[in-house]
Amino acid sequence: MAQRFGGKYSPDASESSQTPVPKSPFDGQTRARAGGRVNALFLTPLPFAFRAFFQEPVGMAMFLGATGLMLLAAWLTREGVIAQEAYDARKIARRPAWPRKTIGSILTAAGLGLAGFAAHGVAEAVIFAVLGFGLHIFAFGPDPMKNKGMEGVDEFQTDRVARAVGEAEKILAAMKDAILRARDRELERRVDSFQATARHMFRTIENDPRDLTAARKYLTVYLMGARDATAKFADIYARNRDAEARADYVALLDDLETNFTARTQKMLTDDQSDLNVEIEVLRERLAREGVVAK
Repeated sequence: MAQRFGGKYSPDASESSQTPVPKSPFDGQTRARAGGRVNALFLTPLPFAFRAFFQEPVGMAMFLGATGLMLLAAWLTREGVIAQEAYDARKIARRPAWPRKTIGSILTAAGLGLAGFAAHGVAEAVIFAVLGFGLHIFAFGPDPMKNKGMEGVDEFQTDRVARAVGEAEKILAAMKDAILRARDRELERRVDSFQATARHMFRTIENDPRDLTAARKYLTVYLMGARDATAKFADIYARNRDAEARADYVALLDDLETNFTARTQKMLTDDQSDLNVEIEVLRERLAREGVVAK
C-alpha cells in the first residue's frame, strides 16, 4: 500500500506537524469487569419474588425481604467493582471510602439466609448464608483496603495528586455525558481521544507528583472550560445540527489535545533533565572519592 512521504522540507510539513494524532480511546484501557457476571446478580433473587406470592403473609414478607436484600447487594457489588477498576487504573489512589463488595457479600448472605429460613429452617438458613458469603467473596474478591502508591514517598504530595486526579476524572466523566446529547458518534470518538490524552497527563503526574503545580491549570481551568464548552455545544448541535458549530468544536478539541500533549511532553523532558543532573552529580562525587569507571 502506498504511503505519502513526509519530512522537514515536504509540502505542508509545518501544518501536519501541528495536527495532533488522535489517540485511541482504548489506550491504557482494560476490559470492564462490571459486565455480565455482575449484572447476573440482579436476576438471582427474582425466583424469591415469584415464590413470595404463593406464601402466607409471613412467608411472603420473608421472601420479599430476601429479594430486596439481594438486589441491594447486587447494586453495591456493581458499584464496588467499578470503584476497584478506577483504583486499579491509577498508580496513586486512595482506597474506597467504604467496602461496597464486602457489604454486598454480607447482604447476599443475609438474603439467602432469610430465604432459607422461610423455606426450610434454621440449619438450612445458616448453610445458605455461609455458602452465599463465601461464593460472593470468591467470585468478586475483597475491596482494596489500603491506599496505593503512597508508601515511602511524601504523603502530602501524593494525597494532593490523588485528590486532583480524582476531581479531574469527574470533569472528564461530565464531559463524556454532555457529548452524548449531541448524538454524533464521530464527536464521541474525538472526545474519547482527548480524554485518553488527558489521562496520559494524569499518569505522568502520578509518576512524579512534583509536576502537579505546573499542570494544575490543565486539571482545573482547562478541563472545566472543555466540559462547559462541550455542554453548550451539545445543546446547540442537538437542536439544529449546525455544521459551523461542529467545526469550531472539533478545532477546540484539536487545540486542547495539542496543548495537553505538549505540556505532558515538557514534563517528561524536565523529568529526564532532572535525572541527568542527578547522574552527573553522583559521577562527580564518585570521582572525588577516587572511584573511576574503566
